[in-house]
Amino acid sequence: MRKIIIASAALIASAAFFWLFTNATTTLSDDTAAATSARKRPHDSSLPKTPTHIDFCGERVPLERTDFFERLDREIISNTFSHTNTLLVIKRAGRYFPVIEPILRENGIPEDLKYLCVAESNLIPTAKSPAGAVGLWQFMESAAKDYGLKVSDEIDERYDPVISTRTACRMLKKNYQLLGSWALVAASYNGGLTRVRKNMEAQHQNSYYDIHWAEETARYVYRIMALKEIMENPADYGFDITEEDKYKPYAFKTVSVDTAIHDLPQWAKDNGTTYRILRLLNPSLLKQKLSAPKKPIEVRLPLGGDDLTATE
Repeated sequence: MRKIIIASAALIASAAFFWLFTNATTTLSDDTAAATSARKRPHDSSLPKTPTHIDFCGERVPLERTDFFERLDREIISNTFSHTNTLLVIKRAGRYFPVIEPILRENGIPEDLKYLCVAESNLIPTAKSPAGAVGLWQFMESAAKDYGLKVSDEIDERYDPVISTRTACRMLKKNYQLLGSWALVAASYNGGLTRVRKNMEAQHQNSYYDIHWAEETARYVYRIMALKEIMENPADYGFDITEEDKYKPYAFKTVSVDTAIHDLPQWAKDNGTTYRILRLLNPSLLKQKLSAPKKPIEVRLPLGGDDLTATE
C-alpha cells in the first residue's frame, strides 16, 4: 500500500511539472513572437503626399521624370518628419516673411525665393555656419563686402534682415541675368556662380535638371521646393498650425544715429529700452559701443516697451 501511495504521488508530481513546463513554454513563445513583431513594426507613420505637378519661380519642374520626382519625394519626407525644425520655421515665417516679401517684390525677384532663405538659415537672423556665412541669407564676408555691406568688429550688416535681403536681391538678379533660369540661380546660391557655369559648359547643358551636381547642390533646389510645398500647405503634412500660432513681426521705430555712442546699454536705457532688446531688434550691432559712423545709420527701438510685438 505504501508503494502504491508513493507511486501515485510521483505520477501526480510528474503531471504537474509537465503542465507547468508546457504553459511556461507557450507563454514564452507568445512573448517572443510579440517582441519580434514589435521589432518589425517599431512605429506607424503616414506617408506624406508628394505632388506630381509643381512650378518653381514660375518655371515648370519636370516631375514626370522618375528621378526628379524621387528627389522631391526625399526632401518632402525629410522635412515632414523633421518636426521640430519645420514647425519652428513655419512659426518664424510669420515674423520674417512680412519683411522679406515686399523687398523681393520691389526688386522683381520671385517670391518663391523666400524659401531659399529658409533653406539657408531656418529664418534665424543670427545664424552662423561653420564656414563663416552669417545672417538670414548666409553671406560670406568676402561676398558681403563685394556687394557693399559693412562688416567690422562693431557692425555686421549681414545680420540685418532688411539690408541683407536687399543685398540678396541684387545678387539673385545679377545671377539671373547671367544664367537665365531661377533654378540655376538657386543652385548658384549654394554651389557658387563659377561652379555652375563650369558645369554648364563641361556638360553641354543649360538646364538645372539635366546637369550632374555634387550631392549638396543636387539636393538643395529640391529642398527649397519641398519647404515651399510644406509651408504653403502645412495641414496636408500633419502640421496643425494657424496664423495665430505664428510669431508676430516686431513693432519698432527707427532713429538716425550719426555720432559715437560709447555706452550702448546706457543709450538703450535712456531711450526707454534695454540692451537685450536693442540687440534683438538690431542684430547687426555687435559691441556695447558704436564709433561715429561715416554716414548715419538707422537703429531700431521698440514701440511697445518690453513687448516687442506691441504697437502704440
